[in-house]
Amino acid sequence: MKPKLLIVDDEQGIVEMMKRYFEARYEVLTAYSGEEALRKVAAMPNLILLDINMPGLDGLAVCQKIRSYITCPILFLTARVEAADKIRGFGAGADDYIVKPFDLDELGARVEAHLRREQRRHESAAVRFFGEGELCVDYSARTAAVCGQEIAFSRREFDIVELLSLYTGQVFDRERIYEAVWGLEGDGSSDVVMEHVRKIRAKLAAHTGHSYIETVWGCGYKWNG
Repeated sequence: MKPKLLIVDDEQGIVEMMKRYFEARYEVLTAYSGEEALRKVAAMPNLILLDINMPGLDGLAVCQKIRSYITCPILFLTARVEAADKIRGFGAGADDYIVKPFDLDELGARVEAHLRREQRRHESAAVRFFGEGELCVDYSARTAAVCGQEIAFSRREFDIVELLSLYTGQVFDRERIYEAVWGLEGDGSSDVVMEHVRKIRAKLAAHTGHSYIETVWGCGYKWNG
């Protein structure tokens, strides 16, 4: 399966140029505004090329909105970049800057390098152990087991376990969990997160006395590995 790129720029000519260049090697999605980009990220791209200076919702705002649940590399496209701009961009969650006008082959090399790095990161994090090794979470196989006994999580339940356990100690409120697991197109309520967390805790409690999901009152949930 080809890696998936999302190209976001309000200049149609630039988007079409990059699409033609990349579509032989990648599945290419396109968006011409920040608002459209928010809809397209539901397709879970492997890398995002994101223009900073767009009317309406600019690239920085898009990056800030999606970074809490999109972990793929985000490369900013910009006509100019100064130290202060880079600090703001990296603070928003960017991974790299590409200055316009750019050489397509250099851009292609950077995209490939980021995708290779991301693949290595995922491979190294494919399996993790928690609770002094009693709980094993296999992110590739999407399974979890306590002392060798597999726990029958539903798809959404495992998605929540995956999100929290990959970011041990980080607090996620219900809204962020809902957006990450159900996506921006979800038509339910973040209240459903409470019920899924309750079920996850019950299934874990049947196998271990360790409380892996901790409630941070007034804030949300965090993984207690």
